[in-house]
Amino acid sequence: DYTALVCPQRQLPDLGSLKRLDPHDMPGEAVQYLFDSRYCQADKFQPFVNSEFGDTQGGARIVAIRDWIAEHFSYEPGTSDARTTALDSFVERRGICRDYAHVLVTLARASTIPARFVACYAPGVEPPDFHAIAEVFLNDPETPGGGTWQLVDATKMADPAETVKIGVGRDAADVSFLTSFGPNNFRRSSVKVTRVG
Repeated sequence: DYTALVCPQRQLPDLGSLKRLDPHDMPGEAVQYLFDSRYCQADKFQPFVNSEFGDTQGGARIVAIRDWIAEHFSYEPGTSDARTTALDSFVERRGICRDYAHVLVTLARASTIPARFVACYAPGVEPPDFHAIAEVFLNDPETPGGGTWQLVDATKMADPAETVKIGVGRDAADVSFLTSFGPNNFRRSSVKVTRVG
């Protein structure tokens, strides 16, 4: 058994008011999250984001993308697997948190906004389990250097203020919840996340 007490403390600016940074103004650490990855083929979505979200920029575009996914997708366990890409999920318009996060990451990158995949825990996730969300890099005038990573959950199950990050990467290939080699028997897993106080 493993138990941990974690108290996330992060400032949550108004996401919709944050601006996009031009690539030449981004730190090198953020630039790598503009490019395609195994599950997130952003180059295929540039025409879509321009036509669907063309009148929005920066954080306002991320809010529009998050809300679009929440409205057009249905959360259906068992409808995707470890091979499912953002393109597959976009076509099917269904999936689980991993798929929602991949689509949000992909559409953000297609909008020239760095985005990465986040493995996390959060109260409010049903059923209680590991969770996957996105994180986008936007301008923040309160931050030295100008930019910060902002958590975004297209399933709308996780409150960014209460989310505990486990790991980040380009997509699920970088932060998989389980990696195994050869035959194995998975016996059980139980995740419980509760608010304290």
